[in-house]
Amino acid sequence: MTKILIIEDESEIRENIRELLEAENFKAIGAENGKIGLQLAAEHLPDLILCDVMMPEIDGYAVLEALRQDPVTATIPFIFLTAFADKAQTRKGMELGADDYVSKPCTIKELLRTITARLEKQAAIERQQTQKLEKLRSSIILSLPHELRTPLNGIMAFSELLLDDFNSLEPSEVREMLEHIHLSGKRLYRLTQNFLLYAELELIATDTERVQGLKNSETSFVKTIIKNAAASHAKQVCRAPDLHLDIEETSVKISPERLMKLVEELVDNAFKFSETGTPVKVASRIENNQFILSVTNQGRGMTAQQIAEVGAYMQFERKIYEQQGTGLGLSLSKRLAELHGGELTIESVPDQETTVFVMLPC
Repeated sequence: MTKILIIEDESEIRENIRELLEAENFKAIGAENGKIGLQLAAEHLPDLILCDVMMPEIDGYAVLEALRQDPVTATIPFIFLTAFADKAQTRKGMELGADDYVSKPCTIKELLRTITARLEKQAAIERQQTQKLEKLRSSIILSLPHELRTPLNGIMAFSELLLDDFNSLEPSEVREMLEHIHLSGKRLYRLTQNFLLYAELELIATDTERVQGLKNSETSFVKTIIKNAAASHAKQVCRAPDLHLDIEETSVKISPERLMKLVEELVDNAFKFSETGTPVKVASRIENNQFILSVTNQGRGMTAQQIAEVGAYMQFERKIYEQQGTGLGLSLSKRLAELHGGELTIESVPDQETTVFVMLPC
């Protein structure tokens, strides 16, 4: 049964609303003031809250602000009940996170229509979140075992051959197997580091002091860092001739280590989703005191929906295209940009070209 909390200091109004809602098969809970209302909200976690604006001690604005600051109650739909809904009051309530206003007195039809609209909207949001969670689960199930198993299989297989046939192998064969083991180990190490970094960034995002610390960091000689990071990765994947650089020198508000990681992930993504022999261009420019880094490849591209759904562990069309990767690289880059006061955007024409832009403060 849908639970609705009514926070109203006038007992007659509160009881009338409660009885009307119960007649419509809602479970209605009454609170005679803001303090009790906050206690009951935490205790019952209602599906929706109706709250008067003008109340003694704790008014409706303070109630709403307290609810929105608590992660447990932050997303509960909240409707103000007020006899004085002027523009200034409405704006203040909306800025604090109110979902709607109902003017007193109102008819039961008006009240029910407003409640139904808010509950339907909340249900739609929850369905959307559930779908995203299912996509995330599916993507993890598809990509993570493959990403862990492939390098581990390489390490196990070649090390087993070395142990079994070491005395009969030529030095060149031993070296080749050791190189395969080393590459598999590096791939597994990078995957592990990316997972740990993503978890670290999510924790940092909840700490305003640590976020400010990131924003205060700075890197000079950006050109050298980007050039070295991009060239090193191009060499690793045997695509050095495909790399084209056009970088402007400047200082940017990000640490050298974070900038290097961002470049590595974007360049890796560009090479991974384009064919050998096609160009990958890394360029930068300064515009309105913003450092804009762009990485362009001529690969299969992304649709508008795929761009909107960029998220951790999301690798699109894995059932069709078999390639390495969890889809974590773009998410890491996006999070790094955001936490440093910037943003990441993507422009793409499917089957033609994709450009990832990262904007950071100079």
